[in-house]
Amino acid sequence: MMNFEQIKTLLSSEVITISEQPITLGDLLMIPLLLVVGILMTKWGVKLITNRLTNKKTDPNVIHLLQRILYIVAIAIIMITALDLINIPITAFAFLSGAIAIGFGFGAQNIINNFISGWILMWERPIRIGDFLEVEDAKGIVEEINTRSTRIRRVDGVHLLIPNSKLLENTVVNWTLVDKLVRTSVKVGVAYGSPAKKVAALILQATEEESAVLKEPKPLVTFEDFGDNSLMFETTYWIHSNVEGGLRITRSNIRFRLDELFEENNIVIAFPQRDVHLDGSITLLNTEAK
Repeated sequence: MMNFEQIKTLLSSEVITISEQPITLGDLLMIPLLLVVGILMTKWGVKLITNRLTNKKTDPNVIHLLQRILYIVAIAIIMITALDLINIPITAFAFLSGAIAIGFGFGAQNIINNFISGWILMWERPIRIGDFLEVEDAKGIVEEINTRSTRIRRVDGVHLLIPNSKLLENTVVNWTLVDKLVRTSVKVGVAYGSPAKKVAALILQATEEESAVLKEPKPLVTFEDFGDNSLMFETTYWIHSNVEGGLRITRSNIRFRLDELFEENNIVIAFPQRDVHLDGSITLLNTEAK
C-alpha cells in the first residue's frame, strides 16, 4: 500500500509541458475537480438568483437573459482560474484558439449565425417568452429562447424548434409585441329584401353582447356590398387575446347569437340560388315540329 510520500511523489510527477511550464499528474486531476465544483456552484447560484427574481415577478425574458450571461461569465472564470492554478498562461492557447476559430468560421457558419441571432433576440427582445407568433404557416406561443433555436408550441400542441437566424431574417408576425389587442371580424349575408338598417342593428347587438368584445374601440358594423345572392354585412371588433383560439371562440359566439336574433326577427340568411328562365317561343316551336 502506498504511503503519503509515495502519493505525493506520484502526484508531483511531470506529465506534459506547455509553454515551458511542466504539468504534473496532480494538476491534471485538480482541473476536472475544479470544473465539477465550479459548475455545481454556478448552477446553485443561478438557481438561487432565478428563484428570487421569480418571487419578485420579474419578466421571464429578463431572467432568461440573465441566466445565459451568468453561465458564460462563470464558465470563463472557472477556465481562467483552472489555468492560473496550474500556472499556464492564457497566451499559450492563443494559436490553438485562433485555429479553432478559423475552423468554426468555415465549418459552422450556420451554428454561429444562430448563436449570435439568439443573443440578439434575448437582448433586443423583439420576440419574448409568451408571445404569440406567426412564422410562415405556423402559429404558436414562444416557450423558450435558446442560443441556437427558439421553441414554439403550435396551436395544435406540437412543439417547433425554429433556428434563431430565421426569426431575424424572415418576416415574423408577433401578435403580442406591444399589447394583446387583436382585431377581428364576422361577415354575414342576408337575403335581398331584408331591412338593411335593422339587420345592421341586430349584428351590432350580437357583437356588443359578447363579453370578450371591448367597449373601446367600439365595434363597427358596415354594409359591405350587394352580393350575387345576398346583402353583405361585416362587424369589426377588438378583443384581448394571447392566442388565435380566442378569436375563433368570439366569432363562433357572435354567429350563434346572430342566428338566434335573425330567427326571432324573420331575417333570412342568404344562400346561393339561381333563377332559370325558359324561352317560351323555343318551346312552342319544338311542340309544332312534333
